Amino acid sequence: MAKLNKLMLATPKGLVLLSSWLVSQGYPYELQQRYRIGGWLKTIGKGAMIKSGDPLMLSGALSALQFQMKSNIHLGGRSALALKGNTHYLQLGSPELTLFAPGQTVLPLWFVKNIWDFDYRIFKQSIFVNDHLEMTAFIDGEIEMNISSPTRALMECLALTPKAFSLHEAYELMEGLATLRPTKVQELLENCHSVKVKRLFLYFAERAGHAWFKYIDQSKINLGSGNRSLTPNGKLVPKYKLVLPKELTE
Repeated sequence: MAKLNKLMLATPKGLVLLSSWLVSQGYPYELQQRYRIGGWLKTIGKGAMIKSGDPLMLSGALSALQFQMKSNIHLGGRSALALKGNTHYLQLGSPELTLFAPGQTVLPLWFVKNIWDFDYRIFKQSIFVNDHLEMTAFIDGEIEMNISSPTRALMECLALTPKAFSLHEAYELMEGLATLRPTKVQELLENCHSVKVKRLFLYFAERAGHAWFKYIDQSKINLGSGNRSLTPNGKLVPKYKLVLPKELTE
């Protein structure tokens, strides 16, 4: 009973428990089965359980994927900016949260098939050489999970432009990021392999007049060559070789 009590007390409400991870923590499959039969644990899919009576929480699923399965799926983009208080556009109670994962990520069926407390949309993309850069901890109730830092979150928004995210909204989000740390911005820009994202980030930051912009060393950032057109009938921004909506160039 001591092991069971320890598990019940140490497991945050809503956290998904992966069978393979429980084995590594000293709870073999036979013991897990006894806990399920005894009504202490409830199966939510192959290889995944929650404490009986716990709600299905998206944060509990993400935490399990991150810390038990070592996946880099995370809440990012506009959703991460909202949770860090950088935008009024989205609150945690909004109907859909934005998730990001490296392009090769395969999500387990227990994650895909369950209905969580929040709807989500997931984008599989890898815009950074190091996918673990600039992640920050966020606490949802009793559960800890990693989400994108404000700098990374905005770059994730820019990566989705113009098809899945508005250029105008991305600029408005940039306007609110007046206190970014230039060393962190520099690191992410140097590790980003999307020319579009880097050019947009720098142009929007300069246009917004942020004080930290002057500390960015663009000579260390590969901005590619040739023009990038992000809208039909737009206007060229010569310095950054971007064709943007005219109202974003004036």
